[in-house]
Amino acid sequence: MADRKTCPKFDQIMQDTTTNKQINSPTTAAAALRLFFHDCLVEGCDASVLISSRPFSKAERDADINLSLPGDGFDVVVRAKTALELACPGVVSCADILAVATRNLVTMMGGPFYTVKLGRRDGLVSRASRVEGNLPRPTMSMNQLISIFSSRGFSIQEMVALTGAHTIGFSHCKEFSSEIYNYSRTSQYDPSFNPRYAEGLRSACADYHRNPSLSVFNDVMTPRNFDNAYYQNLPKGLGVLKSDRALVMDPRTKPYVELYARDQKVFFEAFGRAMEKLGLYGVKSGRRGEIRRRCDSFN
Repeated sequence: MADRKTCPKFDQIMQDTTTNKQINSPTTAAAALRLFFHDCLVEGCDASVLISSRPFSKAERDADINLSLPGDGFDVVVRAKTALELACPGVVSCADILAVATRNLVTMMGGPFYTVKLGRRDGLVSRASRVEGNLPRPTMSMNQLISIFSSRGFSIQEMVALTGAHTIGFSHCKEFSSEIYNYSRTSQYDPSFNPRYAEGLRSACADYHRNPSLSVFNDVMTPRNFDNAYYQNLPKGLGVLKSDRALVMDPRTKPYVELYARDQKVFFEAFGRAMEKLGLYGVKSGRRGEIRRRCDSFN
């Protein structure tokens, strides 16, 4: 297990790696956050999402919903792993690296600092077939979304706090194209959008058929700051994804959106606590896991 004794340079190496990567690729923070989330909700926080597929086994990262995970998230983990293997070989798991990198990057973007406990082991299973239905999709109903979280022991309030991760990063146009083009016979776009915002999205995404990588910021106001603007945007109809806009329309989630929109300090505390809890979900120890030599393949 990694700790300050077995790898004294751990914190320094993690800090250097995440800082350099974020400065060179400003989308890294959002990429790592999404990668961590997609890792933890399937099999627990065990770096199973980092495994590459092999000829007869399709790994998690090749499941449909994970194909859009940005490369910067994978890359920051690999860079840290390479540096750590030189400093203290065989000590630090890829799962611990992903958890700490995510926290460092959130903090770099102005978000809260929270504690990351160490000692995760890397999982021994990564199957694409286990992904679908275990990760939230923007098209899911609120009941489906709540059940994904509650089945793992997360409250509705924790779900709303974790969704605040959408204060950074972006969404691909193809994820929401059906809500801004030919939405219904009476409206081009979903009426839950702010009309001017919908028009802006329609022009930003106009070429998405030819250019599938086209994307827009999740938080149109302060896309590069980790803050509570995401929640302030929602009542104004400025949520990109259907699941974002739904948070302010459902009586179970709306009070928390309003609370976090009013008070950034309360949001930061709730987000930090929820991330600490998420980071402990389904963690492997002992012989149920290993310390991978490379993050993309089992030993």
